[in-house]
Amino acid sequence: MEQYLVLLSLAAAVVALLFALGQSRKVLKFSEGNQLMAKISASIRAGAQAFLRRQYRIVSVFFAIMFVILMIMAICGLLTYFVPFAFLTGGFFSGLSGFIGMSIATRANARTAQAASEGLNRGLRIAFSAGSVMGFTVVGLGLLDISIWYLLLQFVFKLPLEQITGAMITFGMGASSMALFARVGGGIFTKAADVGADLVGKVEAGIPEDDPRNPAVIADNVGDNVGDVAGMGADLYESYVGSIVSSCALGVAAFKNISAVENIRAVAIPLILAAIGVVFSIIGTFLVRTKENADQRTLLKALRRGTNTSAILIAVLSFFVVWAILGIEFYGIYLAILCGLLAGVLIGFFTEYFTSDTYKPTKHLASTSTTGTATLMIGGISLGMMSTIVPTVIVSASVIGAYFLSTIGYSGNSQLGLYGIALSAVGMLSTLGITLSTDAYGPVADNAGGIAQMAGLDPVVRQRTDALDSLGNTTAATGKGFAIGSAALTALALIASFVEKLPEGQYTFSLMNPNVLVGLFIGACLPFVFSALTMKSVGRAAQSVVEEVRRQFREITGLMDGKADADYAKCVDLCAKASLKEMIIPSLTAILTPIIIGVVLGASAVVGLLAGATASGFILAIFMANSGGAWDNAKKYIESGAHGGKGSDCHKAAVVGDTVGDPFKDTSGPSINILIKLLSMVSIVFSGLFIAVSLF
Repeated sequence: MEQYLVLLSLAAAVVALLFALGQSRKVLKFSEGNQLMAKISASIRAGAQAFLRRQYRIVSVFFAIMFVILMIMAICGLLTYFVPFAFLTGGFFSGLSGFIGMSIATRANARTAQAASEGLNRGLRIAFSAGSVMGFTVVGLGLLDISIWYLLLQFVFKLPLEQITGAMITFGMGASSMALFARVGGGIFTKAADVGADLVGKVEAGIPEDDPRNPAVIADNVGDNVGDVAGMGADLYESYVGSIVSSCALGVAAFKNISAVENIRAVAIPLILAAIGVVFSIIGTFLVRTKENADQRTLLKALRRGTNTSAILIAVLSFFVVWAILGIEFYGIYLAILCGLLAGVLIGFFTEYFTSDTYKPTKHLASTSTTGTATLMIGGISLGMMSTIVPTVIVSASVIGAYFLSTIGYSGNSQLGLYGIALSAVGMLSTLGITLSTDAYGPVADNAGGIAQMAGLDPVVRQRTDALDSLGNTTAATGKGFAIGSAALTALALIASFVEKLPEGQYTFSLMNPNVLVGLFIGACLPFVFSALTMKSVGRAAQSVVEEVRRQFREITGLMDGKADADYAKCVDLCAKASLKEMIIPSLTAILTPIIIGVVLGASAVVGLLAGATASGFILAIFMANSGGAWDNAKKYIESGAHGGKGSDCHKAAVVGDTVGDPFKDTSGPSINILIKLLSMVSIVFSGLFIAVSLF
C-alpha cells in the first residue's frame, strides 16, 4: 500500500492543472475592451512569444550539450541512464510552466483594464484569476513531473529508492538550469526596457509612464511578461520541485536504518504535503475579493486572507498526514513542517513591512527624496541592508527548530534532522499555488495600466490599475522573500544530499582544511560576481534602448506632438537581442563553477563553495529584493500625491531610485535563489566525477 501513496500527488497534479484550465477559460470569457485595447494587447503578446521562441532555441542548445555530457557519464558508470532524460524533462516542464503562465497573462491584460473600468474588485478578480493560472500550472506540472518519474522508476524499472531519488534530483537540476536562463534573460529584457522607458520618457522628456509616444513602452510591457511572469514561473517551479526532491532524497537516508516501510513513507510525506497544499490553495483563491474604493491596506488584507487561510488549513491537516503515514512517534516531523509554514508567513509579513508604502520604512524612504536623489539612494540601500536581519533570524530559527524537533526520540539520527529541515522548506512552499497567484497577478495589473494609458481610457481606470499594480509590487516582493527563504532551506538540504553521495570517512569538511576554506571564499564571492554580471548586462542593454528612444524622439517628426507613431518593434528587437546575448555568461558561470572547483580542488572544496554561496547569496538576495521593492513603492507613493506628486523634483529622484532598484529586484536578486540551489544540484549530479578524479 505504501508504494501507491504517490498516486495521491498525481491526482493533486491533475486537479491543479484542471483548476488552472478552468481559471484560464474564465478569464478569456471577459471582453478585451475596444479595438485599440485589443490591438495593443496583441502587440504585447506577439513580442513576448517571439522572445520566448528565440530564448528557447538558444537554451535548447545548452540542454543538448548537457544531455550528451550526462550520457557519457552514464556510459562511464558514473550515473544511471535515467539521469540525462530526467534532466531534459525538468527543463522542459520548467519552461512550459513559464510559457503557459505568460500566455494567459498576455491575454488578461486588456481584459483587466476593461474590468477595472467597471470596478476595482472586478479588475482584481480577473488579474488574480490570471495569476492563479500561473500558480496552479507551476504546482500541477511540478507534481506531475515528480509523480510520473517516481511511478516509472519504481514500478516499471523497479529501481531501489536511492537511485529513484537520485534521478529525481537530476530533473531538479534541469528545472534550475532552465529557470536560471529564463530569470536572467527575462530579467535583463524587462529591466532594460523599463530603465530605457523611464529615464528618457519620464526624466528627460517629462511624459507620463506608458505614454504611447514613448518608443520603449511596448517593450516595457513585453518585459513585464517575459521577466516577471515567464521567468518567475520557471523560477518558482524549480523552487517547488527542488524542495520536494531534496526532502525525498534525505528521507531515504534518514530512515534506511529504521525500517524499509518507513523508508518508502518518508519519500511519500513531501508529496502528500504538496498534494494537500494544492487543495487548500484552491480554497484560498475563492477568499480573495475586496470592496470598491479599497485602499492598499484593504487590498493587502484581501490577498492575505486567502494565503493565511490556506496556510492554517495545511498546518492542521499535515498533522494527520504525518500521523497516518509515519505514526504518532514521529510527531516531531510535523513540528518541523510547522516551522517552515510559520517561517514562510513571517517572511512574507516582514517583507511586506519593509517594502509596502502602507508602512513606515517605505514612507520614510519617500521622504528622503525631498533632499535629492543621493539621499534617496542612500536610504534605499540602508533599508535593504537592515531588512536582512529579520529573514535571517527567521530562517535560522526554522533550521534549528526543524532539525531538533524532527529528531525527538531519535536524537542520534542526524539525517532525520536534515530531513526535517528539507520538510520545513516543503511546508513553506506548500501554499505556492495561491502565493504565486498573488505574485503573478501584479504584472497583469501593470500591463493593464499601460493599456489604459495608451488607449486613452478614463483616468479613474488608471487609478484603479495603479492601486492593483502597487499592491502587486508588494506581493511580488513578498513572493521573492518567500522564494529566497525556501531556497536557503532547500540549499541546506541539498548540501546534505551532496555529502551523502560522498564515500564516508574519505573527506574532511573542517575549516582547518585549506580546500574547504578556499571553497568557502569562492562560494561567498560567487553571488556578488553573478549579480555584477547580471546588473552590468542590464546596464548595457538599457544603454542601447536609451539611445534608440532618444534617436526616435530626435528624428521622427511629429512624434512628441502625437502626430506620428513610434517604432515600437525596434525597441522590442533591441531588448530581445541584448538580453539573449547577455544571459549566457552569468548562467554558464553558475553551472560551470562547481564542476571546475570539484575537479581541481575536490569534493571538500565543493562543500565549502556551497556553504559560502548559500550564506552570502541568501543575504544578498534579500537585500536586493527589498531595496528594489521599497524604491519602486516609494515612487508610487509619491505619484499618489505625496511630496509634490508626479512631475515634482521628489518624483524625479524617486524615478532614478526605482530605475536603480529595477535590476536589483527583478534580475539579480531573484536569480540568486536559483543560483544557490543550482550549485548544489550540479554538485550532486557530478559528485561521481569528483570522486573519480580525486581517487585518480
